[in-house]
Amino acid sequence: MALADVSLSLLEGEILAILGPSGSGKSTLLLCLAGILHPDEGEVWFRDRSLSSLPDAARSSLRRREFGFVFQLGQLLPELTAVENVALPLLLDGVGGREARSCARALLDELGVLDVADKRPGEMSAGQSQRVAVARALVGEPAVVFADEPTGALDSRNAGQVMDLLVGAAHARGAAILLVTHDGDVASRADRRILLRDGRIAGDDG
Repeated sequence: MALADVSLSLLEGEILAILGPSGSGKSTLLLCLAGILHPDEGEVWFRDRSLSSLPDAARSSLRRREFGFVFQLGQLLPELTAVENVALPLLLDGVGGREARSCARALLDELGVLDVADKRPGEMSAGQSQRVAVARALVGEPAVVFADEPTGALDSRNAGQVMDLLVGAAHARGAAILLVTHDGDVASRADRRILLRDGRIAGDDG
């Protein structure tokens, strides 16, 4: 979905929800803001840096060190255990194996899923997998967490628990959250909500 005349800002520590019907451009906007997609026009800025001006390697490093990601289905690597999935971003950033696994276990414990640390995704429930995905997104202490329908595959009970954990853990670390959702209950947890329709901002309650 193409975007047109979209302009927004995300403050440090803010939770911003992007709402809209299917096909409105929500996920496209998230991917552009995260530097994964390049907008044909306009720019995305992060801490005085234009993402469009950075080479691919620098954008990859930025995403690894400053951004965290949570997707609807978690997208954990199936061949790795929970602790290995969570430790992976640290390992890719040069952290030693023992330290990375220790940090991963501590975060799994904080999110209430230390009991699945040595299980693979196929051995976990949907709610457990999504908590592990939240841990992976936060383990590198990112400045921004991009969450694309993070509760879309969960029942209402698990959705509420996962959102509580995501918001609480992000706040504890001073991370901002940019949240794409179609769920009004999930969006109600945000500090601000933007409505996207046909690739344009149709409302902003901030």
